[in-house]
Amino acid sequence: MLGLVKKIFGDANEREIKRMLKTVEEINALEPKYEVMSDEQLRGQTDEFRARLAQGEELDDLLPEAFAVVREAGKRVLGMRHFDVQLIGGMVLHSGRIAEMKTGEGKTLVGTLPVYLNALTGNGVHLVTVNDYLATVGHDMMGQIYNFLGMRVGLNLSQMSHEEKQMAYACDITYGTNNEFGFDYLRDNMVLYKEQMVQRPLNYAIVDEVDSILIDEARTPLIISGQAAKSTELYVIANRFVQTLKEEEDYNIDVKLKTVTLTEPGVAKAERSFGIENLFDHANVTINHHVTQALKANAIMKRDVDYVVQEDEVVIVDEFTGRLMVGRRYSDGLHQAIEAKEGIKIQNESMTLATITFQNYFRMYKKLAGMTGTAKTEEEEFKKIYGLEVVIVPTNRPMIRKDIPDVVYKSEASKFRAVVEEIVQRHKNNQPVLVGTVSIENSEKLSDMLKKKGVKHQVLNAKYHKEEAEIVAKAGQPGAVTISTNMAGRGTDILLGTGVAELGGLHIIGTERHESRRIDNQLRGRAGRQGDPGSSQFYLSMEDELMRRFGSENIMGMMDRLGFEEDMPIESKLISKAIESAQKRVEGNNFDTRRVVLQYDDVMNQQRNIIYKQRREILESENLREVVLGMIEETIERIVNAHCADDVIPEEWDLDALVEFCNRTFLHEGTITRDTIWGKEKEEIIEYLKELVQTLYAAREEQLGELMREFEKVVVLRAVDSKWMDHIDAMDQLRQGIHLRAYGGTDPLREYQFEGFEMFGEMIHAIQEEVSTYVMKAHVEANIERQAVAEGQAVDPSGEAASRPVKVAEKIGRNELCPCGSGKKYKACHGAS
Repeated sequence: MLGLVKKIFGDANEREIKRMLKTVEEINALEPKYEVMSDEQLRGQTDEFRARLAQGEELDDLLPEAFAVVREAGKRVLGMRHFDVQLIGGMVLHSGRIAEMKTGEGKTLVGTLPVYLNALTGNGVHLVTVNDYLATVGHDMMGQIYNFLGMRVGLNLSQMSHEEKQMAYACDITYGTNNEFGFDYLRDNMVLYKEQMVQRPLNYAIVDEVDSILIDEARTPLIISGQAAKSTELYVIANRFVQTLKEEEDYNIDVKLKTVTLTEPGVAKAERSFGIENLFDHANVTINHHVTQALKANAIMKRDVDYVVQEDEVVIVDEFTGRLMVGRRYSDGLHQAIEAKEGIKIQNESMTLATITFQNYFRMYKKLAGMTGTAKTEEEEFKKIYGLEVVIVPTNRPMIRKDIPDVVYKSEASKFRAVVEEIVQRHKNNQPVLVGTVSIENSEKLSDMLKKKGVKHQVLNAKYHKEEAEIVAKAGQPGAVTISTNMAGRGTDILLGTGVAELGGLHIIGTERHESRRIDNQLRGRAGRQGDPGSSQFYLSMEDELMRRFGSENIMGMMDRLGFEEDMPIESKLISKAIESAQKRVEGNNFDTRRVVLQYDDVMNQQRNIIYKQRREILESENLREVVLGMIEETIERIVNAHCADDVIPEEWDLDALVEFCNRTFLHEGTITRDTIWGKEKEEIIEYLKELVQTLYAAREEQLGELMREFEKVVVLRAVDSKWMDHIDAMDQLRQGIHLRAYGGTDPLREYQFEGFEMFGEMIHAIQEEVSTYVMKAHVEANIERQAVAEGQAVDPSGEAASRPVKVAEKIGRNELCPCGSGKKYKACHGAS
């Protein structure tokens, strides 16, 4: 096998495989030992391994024996024996790397090896899949091995109750989707009681289809939202306006960057239409924003390509998988702009309550690993973003699939005619064909053409995702013709039917090159599994998106000069190299985009980690006395320093303002006066106020008794949650406009980091001040309870928040500022009566 490895893989990969083969020999040598054990004895190895770990042995020490035990359990429970290459894949995953294994090599079975080994610690292992179907299949099938060996296996699905989720996470091994793990993390950091949390600390995760989750979905953050009541009328007005504009005259589209901008005449039309003098004036930022989004919705976003309309709702189509992303919405008002374009009810914009990217969520695991059929082309990104190396695991049997050179046609119409003709010919020979398209629109166009030819076929795209597994299972049967968007039920093997191997196996037809080589490789990889015969070929046209974006004019001119007819294809290594070069450039651009997104999100992530860590400490603490006093004392120091600056003589200190702030914030009206602190040094004033607060706090504790500890938590949680949610929104607003700083010669990222830091500091100060005010001054009733800040938002998974109203009412002095925010004193505002 090593000879074959040398030919296919580079030296570094070969050396790594060679090193692991020594461990494979160890595992193989143990097979006779475990074969003769009874089921009970084999199951007993789990307790023995755990005991040895408790005595100081490392997981690496146990690896050969643990892998041999899992292999034996697989034979007995499922009738499946791990191949040597699968043992290598398991070692790669255990070491916290990515195992690239071709389709059909049994990645699901490979995962059982490192999952079992790492679950021995009792700290939990998460097996992450791209959808609930694959999570359920993995849990039900591979879970039999873990159960046999005395492990507890949980399944985490979106529709599960709070209690069911807690049970799933408490297991040694938990199967679930990337979305659900991420959302559970966010929800855990919004709960009101520590008992409501479902996740344990993030220990070890194996991500199946790792490239799809950590790269394709890296730019899509997970967001928990609440409703923000904003008018939707402006979306309709803006949409009506942009539909009067003409391309090239009023706006221009950049095909490469997929952006749209108004021309000067377009700007002038907007100003006349909305009755404003300058569209780019700060006062008109809302109008400008709505016009821009309406223009993008109409000129760039295409129905049945980027989104579909189902039951009067705009549903996003995942550009990588072709699946519908139900429940997910475009941000920044684009979704509403599309709704206005389609003439359906415009939903209110939402308010972000919690958010995180997959990049930052998965980087929180103590150890992370992944497996996929295609990762090597993105190895640089895996290394730089996640610290993950890629190891190519050799196939169990040699790959014999034939990858036929691309053919290129002048027009899209001639290309599709050729594709249909190829399908018809292969269908006559009873050979199964799988056709990959880049959009729902193209899959349906091809379907219509095949219907006219009388070719029976199945369409697999986002509109029919419920039948996906069944359609995929039949794609390798004799005479089957399957049309699919991109990945053809990724994660599900296509098995060849009887006699298909003799016909040449499954034939793959790609109707367009994707901007990522990895996606093309995934399509090819649907054929030729486990040494099966198969073939693949891509049909391209000069009108394809990728070709149009990268110099198709030159090639088109060459075809015209050489006298190529409409239906005459060309096969040229030069064109193939040009296409691959274009793909590499796009991959590089996309990597840069994701890296920039991450750099910006890292600013928010540092702040999120601080807030969530402190929030958990609050939930777990039995007594917040020192925390709250610390907040008040920090407020005292900050305010005294602000009003009694070192570079100002004491006679000019603003003591009146200091007294007013202290009485308003953490003291009561008249507690101190200017005379009380006149003549004191700055440090003396600080110490005097701190001693005063401690005395008042002790009196507060005596007054409230046992209620004080719960009261502290209510106040602190409410302050942290409300200020944090406002901060998320403010940071989002900053992020959207920060790129304009580049015109002033400054680095937008540096500006974002600096201003984000300043805003975070301001938020902390605001939390401290609010806590100071409420803890020291609020009137407390006997039935005080915690409550979620976001009205109507089910952040309490157990659904108990609605029955736990906060009973905190502040007693406001007549000369204090009115809490309505008017800036007036209470006696002159809502206290006037």
